[in-house]
Amino acid sequence: MMQRAIFFFFVWVSAVLTVCGQDPQFSQYYQSPLYLNPGFTGITNQQRATFIHRVQWPNLPQAFSTFSASYDIWVDELRSGFGILASTDKLGSAGWRTTTVSLNYSYKVRLNEKLVFSPGLSFGYGINGLDRSKITLGDGLEFNGAPLDPALQRLGNTQYFDFAAGFVLYSKALFFGSAFSHINTPNLSILNGEARLPMKMVFHGGGRITLNKGIRTVARASYLTPSFVYRIQGPSSQLDLGVNYHIDPVSVGVWYRGKPFDKSVIGLMQQDAMIFTMGIYLKNLTVGYSYDFTTSQLSTASGGAHEISLMYEFEAKPLRKGVKRRNRLIPCPSFNSKAGFWN
Repeated sequence: MMQRAIFFFFVWVSAVLTVCGQDPQFSQYYQSPLYLNPGFTGITNQQRATFIHRVQWPNLPQAFSTFSASYDIWVDELRSGFGILASTDKLGSAGWRTTTVSLNYSYKVRLNEKLVFSPGLSFGYGINGLDRSKITLGDGLEFNGAPLDPALQRLGNTQYFDFAAGFVLYSKALFFGSAFSHINTPNLSILNGEARLPMKMVFHGGGRITLNKGIRTVARASYLTPSFVYRIQGPSSQLDLGVNYHIDPVSVGVWYRGKPFDKSVIGLMQQDAMIFTMGIYLKNLTVGYSYDFTTSQLSTASGGAHEISLMYEFEAKPLRKGVKRRNRLIPCPSFNSKAGFWN
């Protein structure tokens, strides 16, 4: 009986490893740009700090919880962006957690007066594992919480290096980019075996459609920012497509996540959803909220997903005087009307 419990436990661990073989995602991807693509590092004329928290399927006994925080800065003298990104993802009652910290770098190349190319790299270190103290097997119940099988002691944390690369190509009206994460396919197995994290490919793009330039005495600026993100990781792929409508300083948006043209079993696991977003853009602070309304078989029983984000930007002064003006004027993409990319 005890051996059967151990067997089913390791089957469960293998299943969780499969689930963990896909990266967590954010509906407000534009509020966590370094997580999406290292090419976005330093792609602002200011210093920038971001924080985003996602709770997925809160009606389940143990919801999926993901945090991400980043800081990046543009250095005029070097035409380079530098940043740091930290993220942690927790799921299940056994305290399964994956935490990574990455250093990001990007370089800006002005192709002409209207077009900029921004390639980027990311070098990360991660820890993956579960909390053995939260695991109780049948023999543990029989012997006052002390499991007798030594195989349980094999469970632990796995540490690994992670590498990513990407680029963003943009003008004042359009942007397109691609990123490749987990290029080295790190091993996440906690059983001294092999469970490789598949490389993730991301393609994204969007633009701005001005509706009203916002003459000060007549009306506020209004515009649309449609965009998309297409992800491929292992056998799974997913499309996010939508638009945000802005009347400064407020925005609302509607998005769709899923692949209506793919009805495979894997597609059902991708949680098709309608996403509703809201945002407010203050002088230096941007606050966003989104709710994923599940449209797949999980329906409303899962509770969908809630997400809240913060982005704070503050001025970055040159390291020395006399920096060439053309470096400072490199535009940077944004989902608001701050000076720089959009205006």
